[in-house]
Amino acid sequence: MEEDRLKHSIGVGRKMVEIGKAQGLDDDELYDLFVLGYNHDIGYEFGNSENHAKVGGKILKNSKYKYWREVYYHGTINTEYESSYLDILNSADMQINHSGKDVGFDGRLKDIRERYGAQSNVYKNALILIKRLKNR
Repeated sequence: MEEDRLKHSIGVGRKMVEIGKAQGLDDDELYDLFVLGYNHDIGYEFGNSENHAKVGGKILKNSKYKYWREVYYHGTINTEYESSYLDILNSADMQINHSGKDVGFDGRLKDIRERYGAQSNVYKNALILIKRLKNR
């Protein structure tokens, strides 16, 4: 995996722990959150920005990973699957830029727009997802 992607994944894991602590989760849950955040973009090894979540989810499902669905559905705007860990993952992922820095929702949107373009599906989906996350 590329160095920036690894930095992003570590940052997402750390942000998930921060969110989990604020929600009063116990240590075992915080450990699970970090591992989930660390692995959420594993699909980039075999996929791209459009399909990495599905690819990563399938890889982790085949490995019998408990939270494969969270990886499979992260960043997805039209899904019936819901979980508190998916919400935490999406929130963290939409605040950590490509190099692992916590830039908040607005900074992450800027990061995605600069990297993929304002007309890209990645950016358009991020706009919708962040709007939903802010309204929760």
